[in-house]
Amino acid sequence: MDTASPNPSTEPSSAAGSADLHRPDRGDRDVADRSAEAGTAEQAWPGVSVIMPVRDEERHLADAVAGVLAQRYPGELEVILAVGPSVDRTAEVAAELAGADPRIRLVDNPAGKTPAGLNAGLDAARHGIVVRVDGHGILSPGYIHRAVEVLRETGAANVGGIMHAEGTTDFERAVARAYCSKLGLGGGRFHVGGPAGPADTVYLGVFRKEVLDRLGGFDEHFVRAQDWELNYRIRGAGERVWFTPDLKVTYRPRPNLKTLARQFLRTGQWRREVVRTYPETASLRYLAAPAVVVAVVLGSAAGVAAAAGAPGWLALGWLAPAGYGAGVVLGGLAVGRGLPARAQAWLPTVLATIHMSWGVGFLTGARRQGRSTSRSGPGSGR
Repeated sequence: MDTASPNPSTEPSSAAGSADLHRPDRGDRDVADRSAEAGTAEQAWPGVSVIMPVRDEERHLADAVAGVLAQRYPGELEVILAVGPSVDRTAEVAAELAGADPRIRLVDNPAGKTPAGLNAGLDAARHGIVVRVDGHGILSPGYIHRAVEVLRETGAANVGGIMHAEGTTDFERAVARAYCSKLGLGGGRFHVGGPAGPADTVYLGVFRKEVLDRLGGFDEHFVRAQDWELNYRIRGAGERVWFTPDLKVTYRPRPNLKTLARQFLRTGQWRREVVRTYPETASLRYLAAPAVVVAVVLGSAAGVAAAAGAPGWLALGWLAPAGYGAGVVLGGLAVGRGLPARAQAWLPTVLATIHMSWGVGFLTGARRQGRSTSRSGPGSGR
């Protein structure tokens, strides 16, 4: 694909269902009567396969699937639920949903890992456009329709938009606000918004399946950060990843401090693995949280040593944790404007949990595993 001068209307397709990314000419649409127009429009839009790796998603799965089925996409649409072993009723809920709508199909994901479920969904997908959705995400109205339009307009291999975090409790509202702020998760456009254009990565993604097949799908070594890693390979193959604020997915945050800390510990561990695998991707933004952890730990240790009789100047070490604590309190006040009082009160703790858990995870790294890379198929792009 020539990404410098994309011409999606003449671009050949190598995947079933993606052949008709060409949009009908306006003049043709004007001369057709309305009933014929409806039939033509149905044929002109490529089929779409929505793949959802689900595990322990009893709470949100039905809403996530309903958000897909309510899209009113004019082409064919299927939903593939890759069901992993769960401790709740996820499997039962998935079976009930599939029994109620023939567009929903189930595939097994015995490993239970997200990239394995995504690859199982890819292998089962019948169409040339693949939409990734999580079991706790809700697509905004018109999401798939607009994503296919952007694929046409840009010639991109993957398009995505904003992760719109939205909580239902005061704690979740605090987490959602942290997610959408530069102080919480940095300045990525899919968190804080920004202009449309090429991007390093996007949230979830709507892909041309032939590109994923060519690159071997998701790398199953990356239990987390598999989307970032795939987008890195997509860009390395000369394809384009495109961000647009027109696309929005509602994300449900973790419901308590323990699960939030576990989430970001794992995120930091796997971000370290990404940097280990691709050293050229290291950046100051990735190093900020581990640097804070080191400063707070060393500063606290120096302060304790001074209190135990070590040289008094070591007491200056307390400036590190005290300064950081003051920073998250003041930052929480700034970021939390407009939130309910209890959500505002949670924000400093939420911010500190995100930073410290992510930093500790990055410093300790992920437990090393066998290098299984991607699904079987035509090359992993490595």
